Amino acid sequence: MSKNAAVAALLEEMADHLEARDVEYKPNVYRRAADSILGHTVAVERLYEEGGEDALDEIEDVGDAIAAKTAEFLETGTIGELEELREGLPVDMAALTAVEGVGPKTVGALYEALGIETLDDLEAAAEAGEIREVTGFGAKTEANILENIPFAREARERSLLGDARPVADRIVAFFAGHEAAETVETAGSIRRWRPTIGDVDVLVASDDGDAIIGAFEAWEGTDSVIEAGTNKASVRSEGQRVDLRVVVPEEFGAALQYFTGSKDHNVALRNRAIGMDLKVNEYGVFDVSAVDDPEASQRVGTRVAGETEAGVYDALGLPLIPPELRENRDEIRRAAEGTLPTLVECGDVLGDLHVHTTASDGTATIVEMAEAAADYGHEYLGIADHATGPGMVGGVGLDDEELLAHADAVREANDDASIELFAGVEANIGTEGSISVGDDALESLDCVVASPHSALDGDGTDRLVTAIEHPAVDVIGHPTGRLLNQRPGHDIDIERVAAAAADHDTVLEINADPRRLDLRSSYAKVAIEAGATISINTDAHGVETLDYMRFGVHTARRGWVEPDDVLNCLDAAGVRAFLDR
Repeated sequence: MSKNAAVAALLEEMADHLEARDVEYKPNVYRRAADSILGHTVAVERLYEEGGEDALDEIEDVGDAIAAKTAEFLETGTIGELEELREGLPVDMAALTAVEGVGPKTVGALYEALGIETLDDLEAAAEAGEIREVTGFGAKTEANILENIPFAREARERSLLGDARPVADRIVAFFAGHEAAETVETAGSIRRWRPTIGDVDVLVASDDGDAIIGAFEAWEGTDSVIEAGTNKASVRSEGQRVDLRVVVPEEFGAALQYFTGSKDHNVALRNRAIGMDLKVNEYGVFDVSAVDDPEASQRVGTRVAGETEAGVYDALGLPLIPPELRENRDEIRRAAEGTLPTLVECGDVLGDLHVHTTASDGTATIVEMAEAAADYGHEYLGIADHATGPGMVGGVGLDDEELLAHADAVREANDDASIELFAGVEANIGTEGSISVGDDALESLDCVVASPHSALDGDGTDRLVTAIEHPAVDVIGHPTGRLLNQRPGHDIDIERVAAAAADHDTVLEINADPRRLDLRSSYAKVAIEAGATISINTDAHGVETLDYMRFGVHTARRGWVEPDDVLNCLDAAGVRAFLDR
């Protein structure tokens, strides 16, 4: 199992500790190296095994010093310098910096002044009015910290879908090839593709529970066994808790339905069954019309379904309801009426209109991104590097002159590309809705994505509506600016935003980066009901993150989005016609 994520996390922690000590440039060095290692396609342990520290140097942004620390971790499981930093500043850095507005420097200052080490310490100090007395803080900062602590606590309890899904995919692939496993599937919130999850739930159909549990414990991805029984076990893998349950094949479909649906969905389904003299549970669907006490046993009555999930729904007079819709948001009534939407699928998406290159903060050139998109199966790609403006630091963004030159480079690359390239930009939306690129430059581009990157608290409705009304803006990128488990983003009146988008033919983006998944699914549903158009874009900053598209598609499915609702389900000619409207 690749140790890239573990190394990247330790380097990020080192960066935080160094920043807390006001070290000038090293934190950014460690953060860049962490990003490169996390996105590297080859496992660091494999590189090290085959070529030693010199091979680690070949990773972009990884110099001799960081290569040595990576090698130290691979050899010993620790990094000595990080241990020393932790001893000097014994705080729960990840928990404290999860509070919006609390960065590493704040953590260092509060530890020195008040001895704050944990979230509990931070909350107690804020409630006691102690933080406002620390130099450089104040009553407003203290109030903001106190307000954001509950969000940080919740974030600590849930994992990002993007972190958990790869673990789930690997365990499913493992059991798909196991001789004792007849069928394997994910269940729970991860199968519904919720943006954050508690545990990874996996269900296996088998008549040999002992063999399955034994294989699970011995799986190469198992870091530690939490508990193991006859038909259930839990392990820790790459920081994720994975809960596995083994059921007999004839009950697999019923168990899969039961352990996938939200609680509210399952209750509604059970109520429907009761009205039909049926009983539905994790063991099957049973006809209880001749049973005096249907609750006497879980398996009471005559079994009428259970082997397949489709059979369970069919027994209740329903088509198979897609897992993403099982949240009790009217899907059962719509299924009974035969009016469920035909949800968008990954194969429907023909291009990506929001990616970055080395011209701003991406890691690949225009040509490299175009070739990777073609390999992915796209017919077109929108190059949308950052413009200057609020939220852009470190010289990342392009000014108008640089942007026009970059557009020329995109069009030149388009002449030799196997897919069509759109010359675009990701402009910044100011606090009042202004766009950080001049009108003349905007008019010369094929596709203008405008996104909020700063001042992401409070109500952002007027800001977005103003940007939507700008005649040159084609797409509103990651509309709330949220970062899952880090910041909630600004509040918006989605009905007003959706109505404005529909009126002005401005597209609302579902940003497929699993750290964002913004527009959230419930907002996407409101948007399409208002007649607005959606685009699903990866915001990819490198070739490897073009694969984020699947997270965006499943978020759209959770929002009842159909292919006709999505701009980039059109072919290149259709997209260009829309943009040239």
